[in-house]
Parts: sequence; C-alpha cells; structure tokens
Amino acid sequence: MEVTLLGTGDTIGTPAPGCDCDTCARAEELGVERTRFSVHVYNERTDESLLVDFSPDFRQQFLDNDVALPDAGIVTHVHFDHLDGLGNAYRLVRDMPVYAANETDPVTGESVAETARRRYDYLDTVTVRDATPFEPVESCGFEVTFVPVDHPPLVCYGLRIEDPETGAVFATTGDTSYGIPERSKAVLRGADLLLAEAIVPAESCEIHPKGGDHFDENGVPRTFGTKHMTRAGALSMADELDAATVRLVHCSHRFDPEEAFETPLAVDGERFEL
Repeated sequence: MEVTLLGTGDTIGTPAPGCDCDTCARAEELGVERTRFSVHVYNERTDESLLVDFSPDFRQQFLDNDVALPDAGIVTHVHFDHLDGLGNAYRLVRDMPVYAANETDPVTGESVAETARRRYDYLDTVTVRDATPFEPVESCGFEVTFVPVDHPPLVCYGLRIEDPETGAVFATTGDTSYGIPERSKAVLRGADLLLAEAIVPAESCEIHPKGGDHFDENGVPRTFGTKHMTRAGALSMADELDAATVRLVHCSHRFDPEEAFETPLAVDGERFEL
C-alpha cells in the first residue's frame, strides 16, 4: 500500500489567498503547500488507486504528484472541500465507483451517498455506491470501513483501509472534534499510518466564538469550537489510537511559522509505503 498525501490543508489552504501572515510567507519561502484535503491510496498488488475525498484542488494535485488517476473514490462528508472536486471526473475517468455512507443526516435529510449522487447525477462515468458504517466494503483490493465521527452539524466519517493480503492499515479520523465515539475509535486503532485532523494549535480557541471543548487534565482544549480537533487533541487522539506513524492534517495557517511545517504536521506530497 502506497499512501500519498495530495492535500493536507483546511478549507482555504496554506498559503491562503490574499494573506500576508508570517506562516503563509514561510510556506512560500520553503516552497511547500497545503491544498484542500485528499489522499491517494495505491494498491501495488492490483495496480489500482483509491482516492479519499475529492478536493477542489483535484486537477493541480494530480499534476503535482506522480500518481495515477483513481479507479475508485470515497467521500467522507458533504462539505465542499471534500466533495466538490468530484466534478473533475468528467472526461478523466471511466466507470468509477464512489463510496459514501448511507446513514440519513437529520440536518440535510439525505445520506452522504444521496447528496453526492444528486449533486453529480450528470457524471455518467461515476456511480455512487452506498456503504453502511462499520461494515467493510471491498474496493481496489482493500477493505474499507466507514466509522462515524463528530463534526456537527453534519454527519462525517473516519476510515480504516486495510489490505487483507499484507495486513497493512491506513486510517484517518476525518474532520472531527475530539468526541469520536468509542466504537469508532476501536476500528481506527492500531493503524500503520494515522492521519489525525488538527486544524489549529489549542491557543487559537481564544479567537473562536465558542472557544474550545474536551479539555484535558491541564485545561487545554482538544476541540476547536465544536467540530475540529486542536493539535493537542489530535496528538492525544493519536496516542489513544496507537498508530505506528502519525501525521496531522486539515491544518490551517494559524500555526507558528517556525513549527508550522515540522513533523508531525503534514505537508502536501508526503508519501508512505505500508
């Protein structure tokens, strides 16, 4: 299993358009970037590629990275920075299945699968397939399991992607607060590579209208507002999930420039062989 981080940024990315902050300047100085979230997972046994989330930066991500176009895809939730790149499938792919959860979201009245199917019904090369949380589906030679996480007000899912032949496991928390259900954490636990969402450092909760939540024993908030993990939360979650390798993703430009691009904070283009 080869995992390539195509996009590791939040909804505006880093450098952010029109921003003259020190962190965005540092990104330009280093020649690094965090585009909107997407991960390419290649199965060397089957010569097939699975794409996790369809970033609005799809086109540039595939131009910038030496990876194949996807044979199948996954949508974790319906926010535009994870779904709206699906339109790039037009004229680029053939007969591509896209898997999304089939639970009805009480806010939208649709499942993620139904929303993706409705929004992109004009793409005759794409077939959206229902996936039931906690029940693995097979795609590109992998077993893919969707697990509910906590990203209010909408439903959102983390993923466990396992190669049943080699035992290699890649997991991602998806967009979530620190309040991931215990059943979901059990599925995500013990991965060879974990991507944990970390949108800001904990001190940035001071600027959020709702502050922070899920405070640790020292009073450090592990959730930014109500629906994203802080770096402290992501690192705490990673410890609990006991992954061999951890990278923090969905990162904003609010990290200090001297540490914003240091491990374990991920940048676009990182590649892992599992």
